[in-house]
Parts: sequence; C-alpha cells; structure tokens
Amino acid sequence: MAIGRQEAVFELVRGLSKAEKRNFKLFVARNDANRGAKFIALFDALDGAEEYDEARILRKTGIRKEQLPNMKSYLYRQILVSVRLLNVQHIGVMEVRQMVDFARVLYDKNMFGQALRMLDRAKTEALALQNFTLALEIVEFEKRVESLHMNRNATGRAATLSEQAEALAGRIANINALSNLSVQLYGLNLQLGYVRSEKDRNLVTEFFKTRLDAYDDRGMSFHERLYLYQARMWYSYIRYDFVICYRYALRLVRLFDERPDLISAYYDHFVRAVSRLLDVLFMTRRHDQMVWAVERLEREWPRIRPMTDHLIIVANLCLLQAKINIHFLEGSFSEGVRLVPQVEEFLGEYGRNIDEHYRMLFAYKIACLYFGNGEYRKCMNYLHSIISIPNPKFRRDLQVFARILHLIASYEAGDDYSLEYQIKSVYAFVVKINDMHAVQHEIITFLKRIPHTYASDFKGELTRLYEHLKPFENHPYERRPFFYLDIISWLESKIRDIPIAEIIRQKYGRTK
Repeated sequence: MAIGRQEAVFELVRGLSKAEKRNFKLFVARNDANRGAKFIALFDALDGAEEYDEARILRKTGIRKEQLPNMKSYLYRQILVSVRLLNVQHIGVMEVRQMVDFARVLYDKNMFGQALRMLDRAKTEALALQNFTLALEIVEFEKRVESLHMNRNATGRAATLSEQAEALAGRIANINALSNLSVQLYGLNLQLGYVRSEKDRNLVTEFFKTRLDAYDDRGMSFHERLYLYQARMWYSYIRYDFVICYRYALRLVRLFDERPDLISAYYDHFVRAVSRLLDVLFMTRRHDQMVWAVERLEREWPRIRPMTDHLIIVANLCLLQAKINIHFLEGSFSEGVRLVPQVEEFLGEYGRNIDEHYRMLFAYKIACLYFGNGEYRKCMNYLHSIISIPNPKFRRDLQVFARILHLIASYEAGDDYSLEYQIKSVYAFVVKINDMHAVQHEIITFLKRIPHTYASDFKGELTRLYEHLKPFENHPYERRPFFYLDIISWLESKIRDIPIAEIIRQKYGRTK
C-alpha cells in the first residue's frame, strides 16, 4: 500500500485514543503468529515517541532499514482495520458497507437468495440514512444478482429496481448540483469575506441567484434541503443579508430537529449548522439566543457516538468561538481572556488537523480580547501571527483588520516611534489588495495625524473621527469593518475616559 508521507503511520498512531490503542493490541493478539512480531514492536516504538525519529525506531525495534517502509505500510493497514472493526457497529454507513461486503461473499459462493436478502437489508439502512449514493450502489448490485437469479416471477422486481435506480440517480444529481453551489459560495467567503461594493454584490447575485432560484425545497430529501439551505445561507451571508442568513441557518438546525436520528451520522453538518447560526446571531447582536444555542450544543454533542477526533475538533471550534463572541457582546473581556489557555490547549492538541482559516480566526479573536482588556502587547503578539502569513490573498479581510488593530494597539502601547513606518506599510498593503474603503481610510488618516497632534487637541481628533465613522455603522458596504473591530466603542471610551468594556456593557444593557 502506497502512503504519501513516511510519517503517516506515526501521525495515525499518535492520533489514536486509549480505547483504540487497547483495541489494536487485542486485535493483533487474536493471532498467535503475531506474538513478538516486528510490526507490533514498531507500533510500541511509535506510540512512545514524541517526534518521528527513524534512527531511534530502527535501534529500538531491530527492524532493518530496507524493511521499514513495508513494515510501516503493514502496520498502517492493520491499525485502520482494527479501528474500523471497533467503530463499525456505531457508524451506520460503515455497517451498511459491511453488509454489502457480506453480500459479495454470498454472491461469490453462488448463494444468490441470501445475497439478495442481505442487500435488501443494506438498502433499507442506506435509505434510512439518506445515503442515496450508497443506496444506488446497492441497487446496481441487486440488479446484477437478479440478472443471474431471475425467474418468471422476478420481472416485477427487476422493473422496481430500475425505477429505484432512476429515482436515486435524480436525487444524487440534485445533491451534487446543490453541494457544488454550497462549496463554491463557501470558497468565495474564504477568499472575499463580505461583498465590498455594489459591483461585488452584482457579480455574486448574477452568478448565483438564478442557480439558487431554480430549486424549491418542497418534496426534497434531507440531503437536498441540507445543501440548498447551506448555499442560500452562504449567499445571504456574503451579501450582508443577515435576516435571510439567520432564516436559513435556523432551517439547517431544524432539519436535525426533524431527524435527530441523523445527528450521529452527519454530526459535522449538524455542528456546522449550529456554528453558522451562532455566527449570524453574533452579527445581529442576539445575545440571549446565542447563550441558548451554546447550551444546546454543549448538551447535545457529548451524546453523539462514536466520539471521534473530528467531532471533538468541529464542536470545540464552534463552542470556543461562540463563547469568545459572547464576551465581546457583553464587554466581559477580563472573563474572556480566561478562555485563552483553553483555546491554546485545544490548538496544541489538535492544531495539526485545523486549517489555517480557523487558526487565523482564533488568533484575531484572542487579540481582540486582549485589546479590550487593555493588554496591548499580548494583543499585538497574536496579530503578528496573522500579519506574518505568507499568502496575503487568503482571508484578506482578516489580514487588513489585523494590521489596522495592530496600529491602534501600537499607539495604545506607546510605540509611537514606529507608528509612521507601520502606517505606511499598512496603507501600501491595503491599497495593494484593493481593500481601501472609507472606514479604513478614515482610521489610517487619523493615525497619521496623531504623532503631530497636541495633547490639548487629541479629544477633538477623536471626536472628529467618531463623527466621520458613526454614519457608516449601518452602511450596506462600509459597515463591514465594525464586524471585525468595534472602533466606535473604542473611540467612545477614549472620548469619555471610560474603559471600552464599560462602553460595551452599557450598549449591551440597552440592546438586551
């Protein structure tokens, strides 16, 4: 078996839970011939290592260097087989595939009747799981068996199978088209963030609206509605239409209220649906509903079985971001920074499996917590991890506001000596990626003037900036910066000599 990376088996061993490691040992111990086998010694050597060290592995196991690649491949396969056997009874799709494998064994034994009964059971389970691709594969297998086992009384069954195949193919074509739309819109969000102008909005609308309007959710299956709601949600999210975005995020969550039996099978979709709902609740400042949604997810996800690494990752990504956002709404920054060790512990354990987008997002949110708490040096350290990313076109919205917040934090920290250089650098970056809008321009212009402003004139400059920015809070395109940086609250705190946390708490009290 070819493995892309030499250390793949090391990553796999390190990623096993205690239960999975124990199960592997029991699995290999069933065969007496495995006693003292070198692949078990390799497993023990990898399990006890902090990092991959081939020379140490060779010394510890007695495996010759030329034997090592084959030994790794064999161990890799045996681990996957043992984990599959451990989880097959808990993961519906794996159980269905096992029944299809059993049917193949019966087919090869010429036991066509038993094979058909096994396939019929498998098809029933696949349809219950709304896995139409797998159901179609089973129907095609049934047709193959029927063609060899058919008698005069079986012509009706053959017609039924043909009708099933045609209906399933139609469902699959719909699901593929809708999932493609959803992925394209999600990718556009990662690249662009929100639309930045009427031109952007028109481009998004022209390309996607006709495609989305071609679908009606009446009569759709669970999966068809899932991808349709996802696509409509991302479409609304990118276009700033948070009322419609909230509607479809809520519909996504309610899909699983209708079919709670599918939460374990599609837990990733369930958690991400809750995550999007929490995101749009934050954007629309619905604090109490956010708290309710967080509490619901905290109750629900520990019940999902099996408790996979992926489930732990997506659930923590959702919950930690939501909890930080709640602190932003409340202005409770001093309590919020207490979440930082929990976030760091999570990223330390699972960071290798978390994509750059989420690492950037956590870095920015933690930086904002420290900024709100007046810890500007720590804020700048986290922002630097974003600014130093080599790909300036990836999440360029975050990269722009990370640089602007870094400028403000530098000013607050008293780093006036480098402020002019930083301003020029940020200005050049923003212009280069074509993201210079009114709010960014006003902030940078303000910071340019600060080093040359007398102390007696400082509050006047702050008031001038506040008056220039305040009208943009509800502007269809210029309000985007306020989702990343609550510059209005910062200005109010400086003008009134009140901590930013207190300003936000006062606003939250009024809003609530």
